Amino acid sequence: MIYITGDCHGEFRRFNTRIFPEQNGMTKDDYVIICGDFGGVWNKDEESKMETHNLDWLEDKPFTTLFVSGNHENFDRLNKYPIEKWHGGKIQRIRPSVIHLMRGQIFELEGKKIFSFGGASSHDIDGGILELDDPNFKRKKKNLDKGWRPYRINHLSWWKEELPSEEEMEEGRRNLMDNNHKVDFIVTHCAASSTAALLGQGLYKPDLLTDYLEEIRQTVKFKKWFFGHYHDNRNVNAEEILLWEQMIRIS
Repeated sequence: MIYITGDCHGEFRRFNTRIFPEQNGMTKDDYVIICGDFGGVWNKDEESKMETHNLDWLEDKPFTTLFVSGNHENFDRLNKYPIEKWHGGKIQRIRPSVIHLMRGQIFELEGKKIFSFGGASSHDIDGGILELDDPNFKRKKKNLDKGWRPYRINHLSWWKEELPSEEEMEEGRRNLMDNNHKVDFIVTHCAASSTAALLGQGLYKPDLLTDYLEEIRQTVKFKKWFFGHYHDNRNVNAEEILLWEQMIRIS
């Protein structure tokens, strides 16, 4: 079985047996995929007690948890996990059965080919990105807090790696080419540019990643595309599905 859901932000209540009773019939050979903003690796330097508890709790679940990166991940820490090959693509194991699906990879699970590409531009940064070593940090933060303007702090609540590198995008292109530009499912955090424009009616501006995903949308044959990021549950069209709290079975 493969289930899929949206952003968690480090809160995994939806995976308890009362809300998700289907897990009673699952094993570690069954999967739950999170469409970014996993949030289980977030504390600044090392696992907090709450993180350790949550990650161990997920590890104890009967299924295997998979996730693509969102924009709300601690990439300083995430990037330190070893990389290995698994089911045809590159991963990082946070726990033996809590696994990060890296960008631009194609995995074969339950006879299905799944293309993964995490990341997104943060929307909640109208006040900008603050630097901890800026001599005016406290003053700037105080003014932004006073004006209720959303901001992020570099290496504390924001990382430039929320957007992909050219190498990650090229690897995705190569892997898709090797699979004749055909997969069963695409799992991302944000949507392609045209899809985001439809969702936001002008609110969401295209960027490096959404334009890359638009390229994939126009050149790759797929059955379903699942993404999160926009905090809603919605069938955008017959192929593209936006997920937040909802959990659906896809295989």
